[in-house]
Amino acid sequence: MIAGLTILLLFQLAGEVLAHLFALPLPGPVIGMALLFIALALRGGVPAFLGQTSTSLLSHLSLLFIPAGVGVMLHFQRIANEWLAIACALVISTAVTLAVTAWTLRLLQRSKR
Repeated sequence: MIAGLTILLLFQLAGEVLAHLFALPLPGPVIGMALLFIALALRGGVPAFLGQTSTSLLSHLSLLFIPAGVGVMLHFQRIANEWLAIACALVISTAVTLAVTAWTLRLLQRSKR
């Protein structure tokens, strides 16, 4: 498990370094995850030790939502004051996401024929 965590953290570190070095608008962990995906795709699969580590982390994924819940409770008054803007942003972003997903699916179905 230590080897798997080391690999995951090294890719996250690489993403952070690239994000800061090139002033990219993406978070470092997202860049690191993309780099890990590319590395695993080039390798042709996920090594067993990395798969076990990932499965173990995913089984405890709910623990990662605790800081977000605490943040919501900490800023509850601000959320209550700006609920309309938050609700509008959620509805509009969901609608745009659905539209772009449907459009992408339609393009992929056409190209498959």
